[in-house]
Amino acid sequence: MKSLKKKRRIQVLLVAALALVLSTALIGYAMRDGINFFRSPTQVVQDPPKPGETFRIGGLVETGTLKRGSSEVVTFSVTDGGATIPVRFSGVLPDLFAENQGMIGTGKMEGETFVAEEILAKHDESYMPKEVIDALKEQGVYQDPNS
Repeated sequence: MKSLKKKRRIQVLLVAALALVLSTALIGYAMRDGINFFRSPTQVVQDPPKPGETFRIGGLVETGTLKRGSSEVVTFSVTDGGATIPVRFSGVLPDLFAENQGMIGTGKMEGETFVAEEILAKHDESYMPKEVIDALKEQGVYQDPNS
């Protein structure tokens, strides 16, 4: 009688462990396209992304590069002080989007141009995303607005 209980307990533990491994694998598989890594323009130039790879790019909108085309197409360049990447976006930009301000875009590279699917801009006078601040500090370009 004891060995039957012991066998049953081992079987239940094995099935539970298998279910845990299977559910973890399924969650990882489902999330594979939902993870978008941040890159600064310098990182994009030094280590270009794979074709079709979706990622986030951030930096400052370069002064004098913001051009609104026909319909909702907007082009501009994003820089971190070390490199500049041209960006094309089709859609409505956030209200606080402006030249020489921080931004983060999600999209893919098409040739030398980053084609953005989504653009995020700062939400007040002094805020800048942490990733953008880190990239600008790395290039020695960051100026603290509070000082």
